[in-house]
Amino acid sequence: RTSNEKAKLNEWDKHGLKMHPSFPVPVPDQTKKVTSMKKHIIKYLHFALGCFIMALAINVFLVQHHFLSGGIAGLAMLIYYIAGFPMGVTSFLLNVPLFYMAYKFMSRKFLVDSLIGTALFSIFLDGTAFLSHTTYVTDPLLTCIAGGALEGIGAALVYRVDGSTGGVDILGFIAKKFYNIGISTTNFIFNAIVVTCALYFVGLEPVLYSLVLFFLCFKATNVAMVGFDYKKSVLIITQQPDTIRKLVISEVNRGITILKGAGGYTGKDKEILLVVVKIRQLGHLLKLIERVDPAAFVLVQDANDVFGRGFTQPDVYLPPAEGEKEKHA
Repeated sequence: RTSNEKAKLNEWDKHGLKMHPSFPVPVPDQTKKVTSMKKHIIKYLHFALGCFIMALAINVFLVQHHFLSGGIAGLAMLIYYIAGFPMGVTSFLLNVPLFYMAYKFMSRKFLVDSLIGTALFSIFLDGTAFLSHTTYVTDPLLTCIAGGALEGIGAALVYRVDGSTGGVDILGFIAKKFYNIGISTTNFIFNAIVVTCALYFVGLEPVLYSLVLFFLCFKATNVAMVGFDYKKSVLIITQQPDTIRKLVISEVNRGITILKGAGGYTGKDKEILLVVVKIRQLGHLLKLIERVDPAAFVLVQDANDVFGRGFTQPDVYLPPAEGEKEKHA
């Protein structure tokens, strides 16, 4: 930097200003604090909305048919069916020993988020309890579909902002940390115990419908998290890697990565091409590969979380690959 630029930087530092990483414009520390506060506000608004939707799903669709939700909420619902205790208060009380475990073994952030999430969910659960006094959908299967989808959307809103409503999640994280037991395994074991108890108190039919609801809720959560714009990861092993690489860049407008590999039988070095495409681009890519090398080995897999240019950032048209410029000149 020139001496004038250094002098300006020193002047900005005196006033509590710092250089923005991308542009030569001073950005006050106060602006960063405001931005951080906005992010926290948006996060907890998402959090609250997700908890409200989950509570709504339970009181509008599930309670009237004696269906169960998953986790601690499901246990609170079972206690409500048996003894009539308010579900929200029961859910919060059941979480108290889990909060102590989270305080002992988990991070402070996880504990705070779990407390906030559980408190919001409990408040909304009891706050919307009056809705459970009316049966809105009489068909049990339609109730499963609507309730599972709505609860899944609410859960996705919570998970998208890295939130937690406490409950079995805490047990799952602790079991994973100390006993290397998967979080999903812990959830499954807990839900299996609750469902087994429910067989005695609410009967077989509501339990079977609850299992259908669990599945629909899980699928709805995944769809709401990932969205409908599915992506595919494609591995290509071909004798024409250079030609396919150039065509993928110029025709499909996707970046491509070259991985180094070797044939298991021949032992010869190979170039393996990796490209991630949107679902609508997959057909074009496969036809392109078949046109260049009909004997190519192609592996197509689902890619659930894809970040970067062309996916979470605006599409940018790639310049022609090396060699293509000369051809079009």
